[in-house]
Amino acid sequence: MTIRKKLLLFIPLLVVFANIIAYFVFQSGKVVQQSYDEMLGRILLIEQTSEAAESNLNLLYAFLLNPRGDKNVQGPTEYQLKQLKGKIQEVSDSTDPSFAEEDYVNLLSTFLEQKQAAVLDAKAQEPQSAFEHYIEAEKTVSYIHEEGQRLIDAELAYYRPIIENIRNKNEQMNGLGVALFGMNALMGVLLAIWVSRSITGPVGRLVGLAKRIATGDLNIEPQPRRDDELGVLADAISQMSADLSILIEKDKQSLEMQRLVKELELLALQNQINPHFLFNTLNVLSKLAILEGAEKTSDLIVSLSNLLRYSLQKLDKPVTLQEELDHISEYVTIQQARFRDRIRFDFHFDASVLQQQIPALTIQPLIENAFLHGVADMENGAMITLTLSRVDQDVQIEISDNGKGMAEETRLSVLRLEGGAESSSSTGLGMQNVFRRLQLFYGKEGMVEISSSTGRGTTITIRIPVKQESEQTNVSVVNRG
Repeated sequence: MTIRKKLLLFIPLLVVFANIIAYFVFQSGKVVQQSYDEMLGRILLIEQTSEAAESNLNLLYAFLLNPRGDKNVQGPTEYQLKQLKGKIQEVSDSTDPSFAEEDYVNLLSTFLEQKQAAVLDAKAQEPQSAFEHYIEAEKTVSYIHEEGQRLIDAELAYYRPIIENIRNKNEQMNGLGVALFGMNALMGVLLAIWVSRSITGPVGRLVGLAKRIATGDLNIEPQPRRDDELGVLADAISQMSADLSILIEKDKQSLEMQRLVKELELLALQNQINPHFLFNTLNVLSKLAILEGAEKTSDLIVSLSNLLRYSLQKLDKPVTLQEELDHISEYVTIQQARFRDRIRFDFHFDASVLQQQIPALTIQPLIENAFLHGVADMENGAMITLTLSRVDQDVQIEISDNGKGMAEETRLSVLRLEGGAESSSSTGLGMQNVFRRLQLFYGKEGMVEISSSTGRGTTITIRIPVKQESEQTNVSVVNRG
């Protein structure tokens, strides 16, 4: 469950529970309030009715003293009394047995009749009869007061146990309200603790992981599995840590390759003495040889110049197999000029792979190593073969010779890239150097195989992955065997 769903579920539940508690307490108070309102409403109604009857009696007395002076004797005050009488009758229609008002209503009716009779006698110029009706009305008002007080006492007597019961229930409700409030507060604390453990705690751990990564510590242990957003974030941080480790390792390999290239460049610089002067001198010698009719000598000088120029200028970037073959052809020209028929070079290649890129000076050092450590001591029949072909999704480079071979210990030492296993060639590049550069360039191991035994020659097989679409190319290199 996501954090959003958790919050949307638990927080509304807590709010609903709190509202239920508040509504329950409110309803309890409302019941008590209604009971008090009903009781006090009837008591107040009786008091108002008694006061209205007294007011009507006073107005009647004033009217009898001066029949022409007071015209309000049958006005609003009498109307108010009649309204109060009607309200009392409405209350009496309820099923509440506490309010027995029949006698009280009858007294009010009697008073109104006596008042009406006194008013009519006064208007008929019969003062004696009018005052007699007034005396009766005055007695009736006193009865109204007495009956009203009796009703109030009966109302209080009826509601006294009810009020006590309500009071006890009210105290119970107060206690229950305090308990519910405490429960609500406890749920709020539990929710806060849950939020802290399920949200802020994991966030704190993620912050700690981020700080460790920022300081370079990428050894991040697996985090507990979560199914919310924080789980996704933890997985992302773990994946980022793993990716950073891979990138750092690749950067180390890239730096190692750059260092190796710089060392090669330094070796090349150490092996040259004023290269511009050297190239200019070789060009002068080549032209001088042509002028003297020594064309083979001129070709040999040009091949040497091209060989040196390639070694000095191509170390910092990859080249194609076509360029590497052109470079090897210059080396073969020089060696065959030295040894003539003692050595034979055979090249076999698939033209579709010649645009594959490889590190500069990869094949020529291996061929030179085959010559120096394999067939250099042979008086005749020496052969070095180079084969370029496509095998499955790879390009295969195979250099073989029929020389003296190497011991098993030496072969394993070369494959393990252990120092001291071989001496460097004239270019300053040994087999181990070439193999290490291939690992760094392609980012993989196990690309090289060596098959050799003492007295039976050596075969070096390199399989490199195809990095670009191969194209058919016209090859300028020919078989010089």
